Amino acid sequence: MAKLIVRWFIAALALVAAAWLVPGIRVEGHAWAAFAGMALILGLVNAVVRPVLKLLTCPLIVLTLGLFLFVINALMLLLAAKIATAVGFGFHVDGFLPALLGSLIVTVVTWALSVFVKED
Repeated sequence: MAKLIVRWFIAALALVAAAWLVPGIRVEGHAWAAFAGMALILGLVNAVVRPVLKLLTCPLIVLTLGLFLFVINALMLLLAAKIATAVGFGFHVDGFLPALLGSLIVTVVTWALSVFVKED
């Protein structure tokens, strides 16, 4: 349970970094609530929708030597932001390019911070 909370906190910090670095990603209202809710929604979207999308686009992923995974990550961030806005969290992504840059930042920051999390 503690590891899940730590990973959720890491995802929230990665979203903070993306919102701080990418001009097209913005947060309105209670920032920490928005980041925490968005981290939860992004985790659920990545757990449910992303595997199906990867399976459906497998030939395109192979054809582009894996580069299409960046597009899938950007689409997952866009979808999670739309869901977060609909739920009432003030997390907004203003298009595909900010989502692509934001997903790259979220991936790098999550990877960098996950190095410090001890595996069982």
